[in-house]
Amino acid sequence: MNIVESYKVMSSKELKNLSLDAYRLMCMAKRMADLYDEKKEIAGKYVHSTSRGHEAIQLAAGFQLKEYDFAAPYYRDESMLLALGFRPYELMLQLMAKRDDPFSGGRSYYSHPSLKRKGFPTIPHQSAATGMQAIPATGIAHGIAYLESQGLLKSKNKPLVLCSLGDGSITEGEVAEAFQMAVLKKLPIVYLVQDNNWGISATGKEMRAMDAYEYALGFKGLERVRVDGSDFEESYHAMENAFEFVRKERRPILVHAKCPLLGHHTSGVRKEWYRGVDIVEQAKADPIFKLEAFLKRHGENDLSLLTIREAAEKIVLTDFELAAQSSDPSGDDFVAHEFAPTKITEEKGLRCPANAEKVIMVDAALHAVDDILRTHPEAIFYGQDVGRRLGGVFREAATLAQKYGDERVFNTPIQEAYIIGSTVGMSAVGVKPIVEIQFADYIWPGINQLVIEVSKSCFLSQGKFPVQALIRVPVGAYGGGGPYHSASIESTLLNIRGIKVVYPSNAADMKGLLKASFYDPNPVVLLEHKGLYWSKVLGTLDAKTIEPDEDYIIPLGKANIIQYADQGKIDSGESAVIITYGMGAYWAKEASRSFVGRIEVLDLRTLNPLDWDEIVSTSKKHGRVFVLTEEPLLNSFAESLAGRISKECFSYLDAPIWTLGSANLPAVPLNVDLEKMMLPSVAKVSEELEKLLTY
Repeated sequence: MNIVESYKVMSSKELKNLSLDAYRLMCMAKRMADLYDEKKEIAGKYVHSTSRGHEAIQLAAGFQLKEYDFAAPYYRDESMLLALGFRPYELMLQLMAKRDDPFSGGRSYYSHPSLKRKGFPTIPHQSAATGMQAIPATGIAHGIAYLESQGLLKSKNKPLVLCSLGDGSITEGEVAEAFQMAVLKKLPIVYLVQDNNWGISATGKEMRAMDAYEYALGFKGLERVRVDGSDFEESYHAMENAFEFVRKERRPILVHAKCPLLGHHTSGVRKEWYRGVDIVEQAKADPIFKLEAFLKRHGENDLSLLTIREAAEKIVLTDFELAAQSSDPSGDDFVAHEFAPTKITEEKGLRCPANAEKVIMVDAALHAVDDILRTHPEAIFYGQDVGRRLGGVFREAATLAQKYGDERVFNTPIQEAYIIGSTVGMSAVGVKPIVEIQFADYIWPGINQLVIEVSKSCFLSQGKFPVQALIRVPVGAYGGGGPYHSASIESTLLNIRGIKVVYPSNAADMKGLLKASFYDPNPVVLLEHKGLYWSKVLGTLDAKTIEPDEDYIIPLGKANIIQYADQGKIDSGESAVIITYGMGAYWAKEASRSFVGRIEVLDLRTLNPLDWDEIVSTSKKHGRVFVLTEEPLLNSFAESLAGRISKECFSYLDAPIWTLGSANLPAVPLNVDLEKMMLPSVAKVSEELEKLLTY
């Protein structure tokens, strides 16, 4: 006997009544799919998928969800949305990318909901990338489990997460990361895998060595159930039992539902192009036919079913006309919701309190996180090796797990995708995550989640789901870190819209910017240069500063002049400004010693948002501008910035914009002499400054 069978709840009479409602919705879903084919000139303008063949399992799942639950549907789950109570009209508004699309205002595809509405489960932004929702959904469950462990849930209800996946997604590595964490942390989540044996044109036999049910056996603690997803009665009992199991046991389960694919993969890849006889074979398992047979066995007849069907189809036709006639987006707010507004707009607190001692950067960060965890019980900190035993490979989390417990400060597996992507779910449930990628060189497995899920959530949900997440990333080269522990990655990050990028160069800025990053309602990547952590690198002693007080905070997007040129040198046209950040601040200051009074140094501190006003002001003031970076220079943020300055300030410039960065190589060499050859240095900056000043 399967472990969930003991949770059966609904009587056969209740199921019959519910089946009548399911039949009505199935008729709607079928008519919608057919109508979209008939009205291609309207419905086919934007690519879409429908739920044909999957209606029974989707309705069975949707009927289980409560207002206090969370859901992560996938792009074929329109019947699930009907089960939640959406009118076809609302779904069609998204199909046609209309202004009043309730999910994204015309910004995202059909059946890509994002929802905060009374009486409905919460549905954070859903992406179209196959399987990518598994990590954010598991992050929601992780956040629920954390809030329960701390007594922070506001009600006595037992919320859970429904994560819906297509079978093709199960081969994704990120789905494996989600399953691993779900069983490791015993998270309250139902994974529903809808298996129609097709990807696009590839069959299951071509794509996998096992199906999802067999695959789940490899995750110890992940309960699993097989079900005929075309049979509503069987599907309903299976989903009812799975939900009850998770509500009571508070651990994960996978439901593997076999379904026919009766519609097209998408409107852009049509079934008749490649499927042949398979279309006829799969049609034999049409959920509507099976449900009609069930209802007739329980007292319904052809006339009663026809009455239901005609009423459902009338609603679909009426709603389609209404949606087609509704307004398109005006474009007035098309740039809105890149970021949610932040309340941190002014520098506050004491930067240099009386009697305070100097502190190194790594300790300033540690103290800032300590302040946050002490003040905010909803805050947690996780990543590789940040837990109790080590406290971070740079000791950046030392003592925190001992102070706040292993539920709040903990190690993760080597799962950069989960570390980053889970913040989407954590944020949606009200947990405020601080996470760490151990080295910048290892962030690449997490870039998929950062781009697809984290960065787009606020924009595509029309501001309903900004992701409040602080992502700490040690960066930079010094002293033989070699090709896998020395990367600078800001240009890659700055090409991802919808995230903020912060780069402090000293302890005081570290504390103030880390606090602002935590309180910002948007995703912030905090780049922390390893060579500045302890001020041990020659010339970086100024990275150690007086420690600001607990209230100190610096708004993001405010650059800082850390060295002024003499006014006389400016007036005589002998000055220049070096615009830089991170280690560049120290190369610039040391190099400027050879040009007394002539060099101003602007530390950007935040790379997005950028303090453009200060950049323009200093560029115009000096007429000579030097942009300095640690990254390889070619096609970098530094070159882009130089181009912008040249365009905006051209008439004020006395020389071309000067740039310097690392050699254009794919990695930092291990040998320290080769490393020095690759990186900028004080000598190299001095040499280039001489050229700029004598141009």
